[in-house]
Amino acid sequence: MSLIPVTILTGFLGSGKTTLLKRILTEAHGQKIAVIENEFGEENIDNEILVNDTQENIIQMNNGCICCSIREDLRETLQLLAAKKRKGILDFDRVVIETTGLADPGPVAQTFFMDEEIAEQYLLDSILTLVDAKHAQSQLDDRQEARRQIGFADQIFISKTDLVAQGEVQALTHRLTHMNPRAPQKAVHFGEVAIADVFDLRGFNLNAKLDIDPDFLKADEPHDHDHEGHVHGEQCDHPSHAAEGQGHHHHHDDDVKSFVFRSDKAFSPAKLEDFLGAVVNIYGPRMLRYKGVLNMEGTERKVIFQGVHQLMGSDLGPAWAEGEKKTSKMVFIGIDLPKDIFVQGLEQCLV
Repeated sequence: MSLIPVTILTGFLGSGKTTLLKRILTEAHGQKIAVIENEFGEENIDNEILVNDTQENIIQMNNGCICCSIREDLRETLQLLAAKKRKGILDFDRVVIETTGLADPGPVAQTFFMDEEIAEQYLLDSILTLVDAKHAQSQLDDRQEARRQIGFADQIFISKTDLVAQGEVQALTHRLTHMNPRAPQKAVHFGEVAIADVFDLRGFNLNAKLDIDPDFLKADEPHDHDHEGHVHGEQCDHPSHAAEGQGHHHHHDDDVKSFVFRSDKAFSPAKLEDFLGAVVNIYGPRMLRYKGVLNMEGTERKVIFQGVHQLMGSDLGPAWAEGEKKTSKMVFIGIDLPKDIFVQGLEQCLV
């Protein structure tokens, strides 16, 4: 049986997750989707669109979708769904897991790597993060969970852009890029996202191309990221800006940050393995997502690697094309990671 693809849906309170879920659960999109909803969530979808008196925690929808609430832990819910699918009791093609607005998606993502039984049945496709343009800046200033949700994202959907000035949207997208340059951003109307933009994104596929914002990959200018043109409106009164006292040019000192390492020299496999093993051991809990396409000594193929927290994997990718420059590119997204230690260590792993 082929693996069941899974999408993790995250986003801070009021960002539009429920709107998107309702759409998935009721629209005639022709896909059979099981939605696992974290019942401890503040937005309980059952109350809004399901009328059920039963104690059964799996409800079949009229468009063929299934909605189930987590009453035990996620692993047991996934096992139950897979078992019912195998026995032909339930028919679904994919799973969407909604995390609560206050949740860190990391442990949910790790379930698909750490648990062998789950890994044999499911394939984690991507983590989608919804962001509310109207309230995002203050949420990101005040709440680490909101920053972590950005750090984990494979795709960012920005809702409510019609409620704020264009300059504010630009400032927000700029900030999000600085936190996570590998997640494409898309403005959506109140969580109404085309189904094609939600599924089969292959954010966790080791062979997916490494998407990093092209401006982010320009030679490392001082990464202050206060580029001209991204100026806050007059209403800007975030404490983090006022403290700087330098007009309205913004520089958020977010703890979730990203940096990119590039080199045209090949890596020594043994040295790199030792170094990555050591940093994951020390900084793993603070390393949200990291991914790279590497030029390794001893192989003519690209080596693709990625990780979530302490879990890291690598795979041989396609051969370097004729005339293609063999450049290693790695992006690290994490909480207060010491960039200088990482860069220095990676440089020592080069041949």
